[in-house]
Amino acid sequence: MLFHVSEEAGIRRFEPRPSEYTAEPVIWAIDAERLRNYLVPRDCPRVTCYVGPETTTADSEQFLGSGAKAVIAIEQGWLDRVRRCLLYCYHLPPHTFECIDECAGYFVSRVSVAPALVEALNDPVSELQRCGVELRILPNLWPLRDAVVASSLRFSIIRMRNALPRSAA
Repeated sequence: MLFHVSEEAGIRRFEPRPSEYTAEPVIWAIDAERLRNYLVPRDCPRVTCYVGPETTTADSEQFLGSGAKAVIAIEQGWLDRVRRCLLYCYHLPPHTFECIDECAGYFVSRVSVAPALVEALNDPVSELQRCGVELRILPNLWPLRDAVVASSLRFSIIRMRNALPRSAA
């Protein structure tokens, strides 16, 4: 099963839409392992990281020393919105999707898809904890973003255009 997380309730059918990342309109979905990266409001900037096969022990200890399966960092200014957010997790049948980024867990479909199931998630912070994720609240994401990109960790950097500017770091 693949997933699409939205703040919009009642989506009965997903239709392909233009994307700046693909040549043709698509529907985006995420795999179960990286679903955790989307358990915050869509526009929330975040830095996510987790151990991959090439991750060094030093990087694992430095970034995931808490023993968490993954880390998702958000800016302090987003915490109240994350806590209040109601998300809908749409379960999508995988047969029309193809993987376009294994590391990020991104899949796309070029044809319309009806969800098989929808779950309302009214406590995203608890959902993250249930997934074994450490939620880190930072004053500014840029220092962590730069450190994670330079590390041997697997990562996903999402919606940084909505983050505070580097100069605020």
